[in-house]
Amino acid sequence: MALVKMVSKRRLPTSEDKENLTEDASKARKQPLSKKTKKSHVHNEVEENNSVFVKLLKTSGITLRTGENQNQLAVDQIIFQRKLFQTLRKHPSYPKIIEEFVSGLESYIEDQNSFRNCLLSCEHLQDEEASMGTSYCKSLIKLLLGIDILQPAIIKILFEKLPEFIFKNVNSDGLSMPRLIINQLKWLDRVVDSKSPPLQDLTTKIMQLISIAPVYLQHDFVTSLPEILGDSQHADVGKELSDLLTENTLLTVPILDVLSSLQLEPKLLTKVRQLVMGKLSSVMLDDLPMIIKFILHSITATDALEVISELREKLDLQHCILPSLLQASQSKVKNKGQKSSSGNQENSGQDCVILLFDVIKSAVRYEKIISEAWIKAIENTTSVSEHKVLDLAMLFIIYSTNTQTKKCIERVLRNKIRSGCFQEQLLQSTFYIHYLVLKDICPSILSLAQSLLHSLDQSIILFGSFLYKYAFNFFDTYCQQEVIGALVTHICSGNEAEVDTALDVLLDLVVLNPSAMRLNAVFVKDDMHLVIRKQLSSTMFKYKLTGIIGAVTMAGIIAADRSRSSSLTPGRGDLSSEQCTQVTSLLQLVHSCSEQSPQASALYYDEFANLIQGRKLAPQVLEWAGQTIFNDFQDAFVVDICVVPEGDYPFPVKALYGLEDYDSCDGIAINLLPLLFSRDFVKDGGRLTSQESDQKLVSPLCLAPYFRLLRLCVDRQHNGNLEEIDGLLDCPIFLTDLEPGERLESMSVKERSFICSLIFLTLNWFREVVNAFCRQTLPEMKVKVLTRLKHIVELQQLLEKHLAVTPDYVPPLANFDLETSEVTPHTSTAVSAKIRIQGNLGGRKRKADGNKTSSPDPLSKEDNSECDPAPSDRSQLEKEFRGKEEKTSVSLQNYHAFFRELDLEVFSILHCGLVAKFILDTEMHTEATEVVQLQPPELLFLLEDLAQKLENMLTPSVTRRVPFLKSKGNRNIGFSHLHQRSASEIAHSVVQLLSPMCNHLENIHNYFQCLTAKNHDVVDGPGSTTGQEYDIMSSCYQRLLQILHGLFAWNGFFQPENTNLLYSALEVLANRLKPGEPDQALEELLSQSFHYLQNFHLSIPSFQCALYLIRLLMVILEKSTAPTQNKGKIASLARQFLFRVWPSEEKEKSGIPNDQLQALLSIYLEHTDSVLKAIEEIAGVGVPELISSPKEASSSTFPTLTRHTFVIFFHVMMAELEKTVKGLQAGTAADSEQIHEEKLLYWNMAVRDFSILINLIKVFDSRPVLHVCLKYGRLFVEAFLKQCMPLLDFSFRKHREDVLSLLETFQLNTRLLHHLCGHSKIHQDTKLTKHVPLLKKTLELLVCRVKAMLILNNCREAFWLGNLKNRDLQGEEIISQNSQESTADESEDDTSSQVSKSKGTEDGEEDEASDGEKEQESDDDSD
Repeated sequence: MALVKMVSKRRLPTSEDKENLTEDASKARKQPLSKKTKKSHVHNEVEENNSVFVKLLKTSGITLRTGENQNQLAVDQIIFQRKLFQTLRKHPSYPKIIEEFVSGLESYIEDQNSFRNCLLSCEHLQDEEASMGTSYCKSLIKLLLGIDILQPAIIKILFEKLPEFIFKNVNSDGLSMPRLIINQLKWLDRVVDSKSPPLQDLTTKIMQLISIAPVYLQHDFVTSLPEILGDSQHADVGKELSDLLTENTLLTVPILDVLSSLQLEPKLLTKVRQLVMGKLSSVMLDDLPMIIKFILHSITATDALEVISELREKLDLQHCILPSLLQASQSKVKNKGQKSSSGNQENSGQDCVILLFDVIKSAVRYEKIISEAWIKAIENTTSVSEHKVLDLAMLFIIYSTNTQTKKCIERVLRNKIRSGCFQEQLLQSTFYIHYLVLKDICPSILSLAQSLLHSLDQSIILFGSFLYKYAFNFFDTYCQQEVIGALVTHICSGNEAEVDTALDVLLDLVVLNPSAMRLNAVFVKDDMHLVIRKQLSSTMFKYKLTGIIGAVTMAGIIAADRSRSSSLTPGRGDLSSEQCTQVTSLLQLVHSCSEQSPQASALYYDEFANLIQGRKLAPQVLEWAGQTIFNDFQDAFVVDICVVPEGDYPFPVKALYGLEDYDSCDGIAINLLPLLFSRDFVKDGGRLTSQESDQKLVSPLCLAPYFRLLRLCVDRQHNGNLEEIDGLLDCPIFLTDLEPGERLESMSVKERSFICSLIFLTLNWFREVVNAFCRQTLPEMKVKVLTRLKHIVELQQLLEKHLAVTPDYVPPLANFDLETSEVTPHTSTAVSAKIRIQGNLGGRKRKADGNKTSSPDPLSKEDNSECDPAPSDRSQLEKEFRGKEEKTSVSLQNYHAFFRELDLEVFSILHCGLVAKFILDTEMHTEATEVVQLQPPELLFLLEDLAQKLENMLTPSVTRRVPFLKSKGNRNIGFSHLHQRSASEIAHSVVQLLSPMCNHLENIHNYFQCLTAKNHDVVDGPGSTTGQEYDIMSSCYQRLLQILHGLFAWNGFFQPENTNLLYSALEVLANRLKPGEPDQALEELLSQSFHYLQNFHLSIPSFQCALYLIRLLMVILEKSTAPTQNKGKIASLARQFLFRVWPSEEKEKSGIPNDQLQALLSIYLEHTDSVLKAIEEIAGVGVPELISSPKEASSSTFPTLTRHTFVIFFHVMMAELEKTVKGLQAGTAADSEQIHEEKLLYWNMAVRDFSILINLIKVFDSRPVLHVCLKYGRLFVEAFLKQCMPLLDFSFRKHREDVLSLLETFQLNTRLLHHLCGHSKIHQDTKLTKHVPLLKKTLELLVCRVKAMLILNNCREAFWLGNLKNRDLQGEEIISQNSQESTADESEDDTSSQVSKSKGTEDGEEDEASDGEKEQESDDDSD
């Protein structure tokens, strides 16, 4: 007897599997069996017949029942199987008895009820305690399948019976016979090898059943395969299922589920994976989780990256969810308030997505290769548009599931954010679509956001803030509390970027979700109070500054006047006594914590003043503040004028700058000098007088800030009426004589510094006084304000004298919203740092950089490094510097940060023309009338300040770039009040000033016109440039044009909301030319404005003014839709300015700053009709005149062209020439003959200009000139290659002579460039030699390109290549170790082109010019 081969199953059934197997059976017998007891047996219910089948079963322990009764098992299941097995084996007719037993079974189950009972579990008759096995009883068929010798026959019977029930409906008792039959085959303890006879292949039978069964049974049959088959059958069934997958897409999910459970070859898995990957975009969303599970299950280490990359591209969950459902989801999130979005999910699509991400989470958690491959796939994606919502979601998920990859995830995120691949829109979409998935990993997202906020990169910090914002808006209440806690932690960190970002996020959350923030406000409020108190008590000025600002802001919020918003509910607008106490207590705390530091106190006063100015406070708080501030200011700084301070002061104390004559002792004065002396005296360890010790010591540093606070409080309380404090406008100040005189040189350094500080404090006092009273309308008040302006200008002139002899002096602070109190003046000198060191200048000593009223010109920002003066010029500068070392002066522009800021309202003074001051007698009758007018020095003072404000606010940020690692806040020191307004508000205020500024502009124009008439129609005639008045008027002219240019160059005019403002500004200018013409079109306004401004060109007094006028006309022209009409006027005007003789200044040898000359010359060449003709005129006429003129003279045609400015002219001409030819289209062979001739003519002119310019280096061989020649010479040759050579390709035959002439000329130029390369190497100048390799490469390309042109035109024999010798600029040979050639080589160079030319003439070809050119480019220089 053949042995039966047994195969062990892959796994054993679990209790859960057993429960599933009997699900249908338990349903069927639930009601009928529940009424039965194990003791009630009816005799006629037992199956009684004499068949072998029934007898053997009964002998072994099973009694068959009829009807719906369960078969009864009297013994344990294992005992039954052993008894039956032994009975069959020991039977005399074995193995025939097996056939009889099976035959009896077949006969018995022909009855459907009997068959059903055999498929259902048996009833155990044994007591539970006596049972050796489990209480669960298998069915009769299941027990018989556990007997090896019966298993094949039983399986055969089942498969034969199965087709009978496949297409039948479910029984009335709810049982499915096919499912019951298949369940018998599951989880068998042993399976006889399917390849052993006489059993047919089990796999084949099952697959045949699957092919004919209905869909609902197909699904069950497929999913049952892993529980039926043995390991040896996995390969076969896997192949069968893969084939079925291509035929029946409805079985995709169960087939993939089964394949994931089988042990299959990698090739088969790869094949199936590729098949489903191709269908991924078209599958149902419900099937997606199982498909992704299979794909991830089939990944190996070798193909992980490839598979994940493909999966990432094809898996687009954003489009799997219907748009309507997505919108509903978004609406739900936006309106959910504090309700959590977890719980019942109405969107089945979201359920599937959640299930899908659960599958992915499991994969990336337990399979390292999957998480690493997914990260790598995202990292390898470079295009911004290729990044998807899934990318961000996956990074968040991997970050939360795998702690080992957190650093890697952070690195990838940072790189993607920096490159712009991950932006806010992508993050927002990620939260909108997957917020239910991300909600479960909220702690990890907040941890990631915290890490991003620690970055130094602003874009990364911003992305981290978006994470906080969206986490708060989309997640539940618990997560929101966590977000608030994290943000407060950032606020307390002390890191500026973190604090600012966290505060910005909190503000955004209050706006976006106020209801949610209201519930979390208690966390913020308590923490803010605690943080502010800690910061106020800090000894570090940085943190104390933050605490002061925070406390004042908090007080302003509490004390805000809500009467308007609460008008409908009377009584709600008043501040409660408790709130009033909170405000006063908080402000008193700030005052007490800052009184020991003058800087902190001054900051508190400034911040409190800003609060009063920008926010309407409750009347109770204003009343308390006004009374307190008034009394404290009077006690600290105001004294009676009749009581002259006495003490051991270094200078006599005098009451100066009073505007009234006090006949009695009822006047007041500002006690400045004694306060300043007391502070310095105490600081140096001196003793206070008894009078001083009784008084509270107040720093004079707080005088101006405290007065600003006082006047704003009075202004707000009395609606702009300052009568209560108008005595401070004209009261004198206790000072000393500030005019230095002869005693200046004998003063000690400490005394000089004391005087300087005194002047600074006085100036800042007057500036705040002007700020306060500039809007007063009474003529007498206007006169006093103008007088104070005059005092400011006078004091500035005195200050410059004192600063010139006090080099190391640092002024007292005037602006206090800084992180540090250590601010030093910005200094600039007219010489290099090396010269400064040689001259033994101090670190803070200031050198004059021109007229004291001048400021750095912002017009030209181009790098002019190649235009530096030559070494000879620098040595001359050094000599001049040493000769004038004792005449050092300063520019107050460098001390801008130490002056109090002028308010924008101060410039209403520009409206002032003539102001009459009435002098009264003792009886209050008019005794005389004095006329006061805004004088040029005061006008210049106002215009300079306004110009600085416009440059700071309206100039694009690109043109005022901040150097790396430099504090960008330094540039904004002194503009704090200005930055509280928008650029549109600033522009609107300046437009209101256009009319008075035009008045001043026209008056100054008339002034210079009169000078021109006196000097015989020459504005800069003899004697015209001498005198301070001329300089001041010229500076006023320049500032007015600068302000107009700054206004009209503002890019905000291109925004639709500012169109009306532009119209208003242009109407002001147009009405000056043609008054009384309303409602004009924009083009007409632009045209009239252009003509109005153009009329000023005849009176322009300086080159700087000329450049500003040109730039102003250009920005007006840019706003026109037809700018070409006036383009020629710009060129003509620029030409006139270049032709004009300008007054010379000490600052520049030519009287013209280099950058400004370069800017104007560039404008001329850019706007002229013919750039080539203009360049030829300058280089062919102006330069020869310069060469033939004396050393210090200039060109007679171009007075601005001197030896000093030649490098500027040369640089601009070379750059514009290269730019012009580069923009010329190369043309094609299809163009007309006329076009070819025109372009060839154009290139002849361009090469001629290039030749003229290049040959100038033989005369002007300074380093900057050679640098320009190397740089732009190469660019010109490159343009010749790209633009001209294609033209020569198809013009060579028809225009032989023209092409020859062009190439011959260009040959000489390129040969000179080659000589220049040799010159650069000989002199070993790195600035020059860095251009040599690229230039030589370009020249070699030109050789090859011309050869190709000759071959194209069948003239290859005319091309001859020789060796060029290294020569200098004068043509002399440069001797080196490799230069041992005979002189015959040189003659060969000269004769070769002639030979080639004669040959070309013989053959009718035009090759010879090209020959010489090639010969010139190729060199064998070994350097």
